[in-house]
Formats: sequence, C-alpha cells, structure tokens
Amino acid sequence: MHSSYPIGTPGEKWGEAQRLEWRDQTTIKREYQKEVVPKINALSEQFDVEQYGALSYDAERYPLFCIKSTNWDRTKPVVLVTGGVHGYETSGVHGALKFAETQMAHYSKYFNIVVAPCVSPWGYETINRWNPLAIDPNRSFYANSPAEESANLMKLVESIDGNILVHVDLHETTDTDESEFRPALAARDGVEYIAGTIPDGFYTVGDTENPQPDFQAAVIASVSKVTHIAPPDENDEIIGSPMTQHGVINYPMVKLGLCGGVTDCQYGTTTEVYPDSAKVTDEECNDAQVAALVGALDYVLTQSQP
Repeated sequence: MHSSYPIGTPGEKWGEAQRLEWRDQTTIKREYQKEVVPKINALSEQFDVEQYGALSYDAERYPLFCIKSTNWDRTKPVVLVTGGVHGYETSGVHGALKFAETQMAHYSKYFNIVVAPCVSPWGYETINRWNPLAIDPNRSFYANSPAEESANLMKLVESIDGNILVHVDLHETTDTDESEFRPALAARDGVEYIAGTIPDGFYTVGDTENPQPDFQAAVIASVSKVTHIAPPDENDEIIGSPMTQHGVINYPMVKLGLCGGVTDCQYGTTTEVYPDSAKVTDEECNDAQVAALVGALDYVLTQSQP
C-alpha cells in the first residue's frame, strides 16, 4: 500500500520551495507560553529553572528551559529527562512536567536531575514532528546539527556537571504517524511511502549498542500498572523492528542521530505512549510517562545497593 503526498513530485526530493510550501501550510494550534511555560515557572519554587537557549524562529516566543534539582551534589549520579523532542507528542511534554511536579523532589535525594520538558516548542504549537525547516530533531543529534532544537539540547548536556547515569526520553507513537508524518517523510526524501501499523499500547526503545534488558523490563512493569503494553504485530515486530522482549524494541541510537544517544549513560530508554487508544485518557498518558520514570529510577536504585 502506498500513498501520495500533496507537496512535491513523487520520486523527487524536496527542494527549498517544497519545504517552504510545507511550512506555509502549518498553523499555530496551541500556545507554548500559555500551556507549558507557566508550569515550568511554577516549579521554580522547588527547583532551579534555567533557560538553556532559544529558537531563532522567534526567540521571545520559544525560550528553552530546563528544571534542575537544587543543591547539586557531584557525588550523586545525574538523571536526564527529555520531553517534546517531537513537539506534537503531548504526553512527552506534560509527562515530564508531571514527573517534576510529583516525583522529582523524592528522587533528588538520590540523583541530580535535569528535566528538559519541551525541546521543540515550535513543534508543540503547530503539532508537528519536524521543525520549521522540515527537519526531524530526533534524527539530528550529531555534530554541527542542522536542527536548533537538537543543537541547543546537546549544549545543555555538555554543560551538565557530573556523570549522566540515566537518560529517559519521553515520546509517543500516534495514529498521525501513519496518516501524516511518515507520508510527509517519504515525500520529502523522494521515496515511496509504504504503510505501516501503529502499535496499540505502550512500548520502549532501547539502544542496540547498550540494550539493558532488565532495565527496560522494569520500565515496562511499572507502566503496565497504568496502561496497556503494545503487543507485537503478525511478524513479531513493533513499528518494523523485532520485539526483543515484552513491549521492547531496540534502535542504534547514535547511528540514527536520536536523542536517546545524546549521552553516554549506562541506563537509557525512549518511551512510546499510545495516546489515540480508546482505553486511555490524556492524563493517563501523562501518568504512563511518570510511571516509566519511576520504574527506571527505582530499578537503578536497586542496582546501587550494596
């Protein structure tokens, strides 16, 4: 099965004109400054809120913030939480913020924590996977990145004082991945779109080079208390990748330029919530992201016990 996309010529990569045509059809659908920034600022009473950059598309509209645990202690390992690398994935943003609001104070007893809740605020506002240049930030975590969102986050990571032991990158897999984003990607790159299947439920993506299966299993077990875990398709795969255990697939994070490869952490996972299920509410999706983080950090704490 294949489909054409309304922008560009099938079989030909987009040039600047097609990228501009794509950007011109985007619209603001929700406001970062009203829905996200106030939640970040409200956390400044408990934690250190720092601006680590801004997007040049509109620096005043799109400042980039992180939330850090106070009383930074170099004897503690560091936990990095990233959300909204794909701005349209709503629970990635609001799940990160809910974790900071409800759980971060507790885990700050054991870890230094840095939360970057909305890496791609333009994508958040326009409900898009790409940035305004039709570039996917989550394929752009490498030197001299063409994506400002990725480059700013990499600078933040470089500035962190201490060893990053854990990185949890919060994402969603949505029905629009097949109805809009993958067809657009095929059109942009001048290749045929081959339809895939959206998994019904939560899953995680580990790193092929450092899979940490017990860690992934702990995340899945924690999330299963909140929402259902995605089963494999008829090929025993999830989104075209072999399922390595219940609810888990692996990607080569660094090779693909994924946010999950932005650190040299020992324990890393990318969460994938399914918000379009009739079985879940928006808040349950946020809760699933929090549960993933709780499961991840509780597991790491058990590994550090004598």
